[in-house]
Amino acid sequence: MICTPLVGKLKEEVLRELAAILPKKPDVIEWRIDHFRNIGNLPEVLEVARQIREAAGQIPIIFACRSASEGGETIPLDDAEVVRLHSALCESRLVDIIDYELHNPPEWREGLRKVSRDNGVALILSYHNFQATPDAATLIAKFADAERCGADIAKVAVMPQTPEDVLTLLGATWRASEAVGIPLIGMSMGSLGAMSRLASGVFGSALTFAVGESSSAPGQIPIEELRAVLETLRASANSR
Repeated sequence: MICTPLVGKLKEEVLRELAAILPKKPDVIEWRIDHFRNIGNLPEVLEVARQIREAAGQIPIIFACRSASEGGETIPLDDAEVVRLHSALCESRLVDIIDYELHNPPEWREGLRKVSRDNGVALILSYHNFQATPDAATLIAKFADAERCGADIAKVAVMPQTPEDVLTLLGATWRASEAVGIPLIGMSMGSLGAMSRLASGVFGSALTFAVGESSSAPGQIPIEELRAVLETLRASANSR
């Protein structure tokens, strides 16, 4: 599946991005709220979420607030306020999935696990490393930790320094997909990692990210180009 991000700083920018993306038919839309200038204005956040929901129809929506330590924007909310923001979006039922980082304290993860489950919202527990690619055992452990902590989906995104790092991520995703009982998202970022965005599905990743209007991470490929490659790979696999 292909997910495209919304990264506008203002309501009008987010909705303009969305209008441009929808004709490209993404499978999933991610609203990266850490880019949103009025993130501290909950009524406005909920109103924008409502408009995204109405326009997106049946397309699943991920709500993600990436921390600065894992590649996100600096925001005026503290960690407890971020938890309350996620909880409010779950309770609104305007999103289908929330993405929360695995490194957060267990009590906050568990609290969000409960509120998301109570409201029928799926939980991604994610790990991002914008500096390096840890070894395969560490990456496999991250996927497994997400499942152990109650995630519905586990996500690992890392930065390669060499082509071998990309192979490490793909191999770890494949091995984890054989051992972990939930869907996985695995990706290698940056220009070196672009190949992983094209081929990660072959190695057990359920989702890849593409540029609809603006990218949310380095190495994302325009959705039209990514879809063409994925369709070629699928056709080749089905012909065997």
